[in-house]
Amino acid sequence: MENDSVDKATLLTELEHTRKRTRALITSLPEASLEVPYHPGVNPPLWEMGHAAFFYEVFVFNLLDGTPSYNPAMDDLWDSFHVDHRDRWRRDLFPGRDETLAYFDTIYERMAERIATTPLSDRDLYLYRYAIFHQNMHIESLIWCRQTVGYPAPPGVTGERSAPGEGVAGDAVVPAGRWLIGMPGESAAFATGDFAFDNEKPRFEVELPSFAISRVPVSNREFQAFVEDDGYRRTEFWSFGGRKWLQTETDVALVHGCREPVLTVPKHPLYWRWHDEQWQERVFDRWQPLNPDAPVTHVSYWEAEAWCAWAGRRLPTEHEWEVAALGNRPGEPFRRFPWGDEGPTPEHADMDGRAMAQQPVWDYPAGDSAFGCRQMIGGVWEWTSSQFFPYDGFRIDMYPFMSTLQFGDHKVTRGGSCATSSSLIRGTYRQAYLPLRNDVYTGFRSCALPAT
Repeated sequence: MENDSVDKATLLTELEHTRKRTRALITSLPEASLEVPYHPGVNPPLWEMGHAAFFYEVFVFNLLDGTPSYNPAMDDLWDSFHVDHRDRWRRDLFPGRDETLAYFDTIYERMAERIATTPLSDRDLYLYRYAIFHQNMHIESLIWCRQTVGYPAPPGVTGERSAPGEGVAGDAVVPAGRWLIGMPGESAAFATGDFAFDNEKPRFEVELPSFAISRVPVSNREFQAFVEDDGYRRTEFWSFGGRKWLQTETDVALVHGCREPVLTVPKHPLYWRWHDEQWQERVFDRWQPLNPDAPVTHVSYWEAEAWCAWAGRRLPTEHEWEVAALGNRPGEPFRRFPWGDEGPTPEHADMDGRAMAQQPVWDYPAGDSAFGCRQMIGGVWEWTSSQFFPYDGFRIDMYPFMSTLQFGDHKVTRGGSCATSSSLIRGTYRQAYLPLRNDVYTGFRSCALPAT
């Protein structure tokens, strides 16, 4: 590979940055805070750290070198397919913080040594990136774990408004045409040195009619109007799946002692409350006045769908979302980001756990797409109406369960969130969540209904 030294330097920088961020998310918590109460949507922080180190062992050292594990007796416990989710919370099964940190640091040091001293083949480069990106996914889940259980904000969160913009509203109109979706197949990705997960490949063309999509995500102010119009109780706005979700949320509340009638719980997004004559939002361990101009966050697919029905709008399909974000046409230079091919910076997007989706939806003007859509990268993962299915010609990647376990019953979200690592994202990236999920940093934007 011609740029072997450059690629190695980049990999080593990414590896060390990832190690430091993960370590900080663990060591900044007091010992007592590592005893996270069981929650089905998050993993214990120490298990997250051990699992990430184990992933490097399996997909680099075991696969490429055939070397044995650091501690073979622990392999099943760090493997998400061998240890039940509830069992990850059993501290008697797992080592403590010091021992887990020692394991984690040892594996990272071995990784750095291997990258520095071993010839860099295409396969090695792909697996290194895969393992580093996998770890960055767990950095995001460590951040939303803190939000879920109400722990202090992680290191790096600032209250600064880093990229102010002027207010924008309304829809961007995307013309009818033929567009490119996705990333090249495996051989092309190796040839260009680019990276994509299996669910982003192979690239294909799609014909779309013209559509109008909101220039900015739905704000807290806009969603508050739905809440105050009794939107959660008005069943005409909720699909069958949405009504089932409301019923489930009510059942959960009844278990915890609430005796209100069906369809009164919830009445608002997950981390909102009405207190002292104002709407407030919990951001990590602090309740603060709801920022009306920030994007609505922590809403399920069903809530996004119901808001659209109330507003006389609809959710975009994932193809519409990608076209509005990237606007890639056959025969033209390919853009990986709304603004071009340069990776995200703090001027482009709210990412890397800095602003935590607390800035107005019209900030980050440098991140605008060619159609004038703002904050399509960062801020909140945006729900689309699309089910998560493979593209035609899909091939399972190095890690066979990256996508296959989610196909069929998950919805596609796009764009990354405030907690997503900027090294991980691009406009073709597809994330999949069950439609009931509201504990992750999910929001949405909407499309105009077709003219009749």
